[in-house]
Amino acid sequence: MSAVDDRLAALDLVVPAVPAPVAAYVPAIRTGSYVFTSGQLPLRDGQLLLTGKVGGEVSAEEAYDCARQCALNAIAAVKSQVDDLDQVARVVKATVFVASTPDFTGQPAVANGASELFAAAFGEAGQHARSAVGVPVLPLDAPVEVELIVEIG
Repeated sequence: MSAVDDRLAALDLVVPAVPAPVAAYVPAIRTGSYVFTSGQLPLRDGQLLLTGKVGGEVSAEEAYDCARQCALNAIAAVKSQVDDLDQVARVVKATVFVASTPDFTGQPAVANGASELFAAAFGEAGQHARSAVGVPVLPLDAPVEVELIVEIG
């Protein structure tokens, strides 16, 4: 078990199996010393945690939890490409897409659900660049989607 797994276990979290893609792509690709994940939805046990728009049917707090689940799924996608999560030298960039109503402007607070989990899991190596983007709709009507770039050391 890696130190990352231990830190997640302290939060009562376990890296899940990689969610199956919902279209024609793979969950992650390793090229050189980087792993790029596909967008990860807030799936748990094959089911979306919630559907709908943030600022509408989904509260900012619920969306934060969805972003956290997306982040856990992104970590699972990274793990599918490396022998040990302790090989992650740096979380380089997280992009968080938030399906939101036109008047919702709290995308950065929603994205913190992912960012704070990366920091908790990877420590200082979890500090990353980030974009939090409001969009009109995401696949399967998910409220949040997260993609990740990590450097492997």
